[in-house]
Amino acid sequence: MARTRTIRTETIVLRHQVFGEADRLLTLLTPNQGKVRAIAKGVRRPSSRKTGHLDLYMRSDVLLASGRNLYVITQAQTIDAYRPLREDLIRSSYASCSIELLDSFTPDGEPNIDLYYLLGKMLSRVSTGDNLSIVMRHYELHLLEMVGFRPELEFCLGDNKSIQPENQYFDALAGGVLCPNCGIGRRNILPVSVDALKLMRFLQRNDHSVIKNLSVRSKILAEIENIQLHYISVQLERQLKSVDFLDRVRRLNNNSFNNIAREVGAINGFEQ
Repeated sequence: MARTRTIRTETIVLRHQVFGEADRLLTLLTPNQGKVRAIAKGVRRPSSRKTGHLDLYMRSDVLLASGRNLYVITQAQTIDAYRPLREDLIRSSYASCSIELLDSFTPDGEPNIDLYYLLGKMLSRVSTGDNLSIVMRHYELHLLEMVGFRPELEFCLGDNKSIQPENQYFDALAGGVLCPNCGIGRRNILPVSVDALKLMRFLQRNDHSVIKNLSVRSKILAEIENIQLHYISVQLERQLKSVDFLDRVRRLNNNSFNNIAREVGAINGFEQ
């Protein structure tokens, strides 16, 4: 009889849901196996050694055994718990958006080591950093590039000429910018100001170390958020559930957080 194949790997917990009386079904992102699904047996019991090592967002070292249809997690040890994500509703909501975005664009079992480390860095930045809206917009653009949906921000999609420093249009269905001549009169496009386009291009071209201390007017941040989320929803043909929740959280003051905190588990876990 063949010995059960096992894999030791780092992993980030993307989703979880109740499975049976004491188990959980987890969706994990790994560097070399891509996105996989695994059963954590008995993890809901307080006495389980895996309890606390396989919560949402956690980066852990796990041992996976091949089961009939799913992997089974036989060992787990926390590498980084990203604890502030469980203590701060704003940070938790940004993490939820980050994970749902990645989950939506990645099929199971398709390795992408760069995507794995992008998410790990994103969770670390959301845990402890500032300028979370800018961090999120930067993450969106770089994730889109890694999964093959890089929006064209340098050349007009209509005439292929270089974009000039003036207000333009953004065509989410075509996947990029149209100059005023090519965009005028078209349906289902968004105007994009010269300042918003400059910022989007800057975020797309540069590493996080360059953009982390940017100071940007709230009006411009709101504009690029609207454009990028519209582009994402058009490509996915649906809205991200976590975006609406994040928008609600940002509108509330600290005294109101407890009124909606019970929703976080369902949104972050995407449990059904």
